Amino acid sequence: MVTQSRLLVTILALSVLSTACASGQTSTKRRAQDPVGTVAAHHALNMVGTNYRYGGSHPQQGFDCSGLVQYSYKRAGITVPRNTKLQRKSSKAVSHVRLKKGDLLFFNQAGKRSGHVAIYVGDDRFVHAPSSGKTVRVDSLKNRYWRRHLASARRFVFR
Repeated sequence: MVTQSRLLVTILALSVLSTACASGQTSTKRRAQDPVGTVAAHHALNMVGTNYRYGGSHPQQGFDCSGLVQYSYKRAGITVPRNTKLQRKSSKAVSHVRLKKGDLLFFNQAGKRSGHVAIYVGDDRFVHAPSSGKTVRVDSLKNRYWRRHLASARRFVFR
């Protein structure tokens, strides 16, 4: 599974790089017209393979789910709350059919309502820090488990 996730990240990174190269931009330089969510999704994808760590919010220590969201948005230049509950509270609901890169996906897990958060990266895929003993990875909303546990999709609104 890790190999498959890394392959997907490599393909996505090459796609972003080729688009950036064609436009004269480097993949690490944020273009002014890129939405913040797209940039945050890019940073989250760069963390695939990083260890999970409860309370973690940096690649050197590892990430939990909300720490990955906070880190990715910070790298995109935006400060967002640290925990899942506040991230949910400070974002606006969005229809599942209108998802954009960078939108947050909240899942009901382990008896907790919206206890897990992920970042949507497009094509029914999301990046998240799943649980202890695992690493940040990309999963699909087409997967029966994730589809069944999806509670809501939300978006940070920046002014």
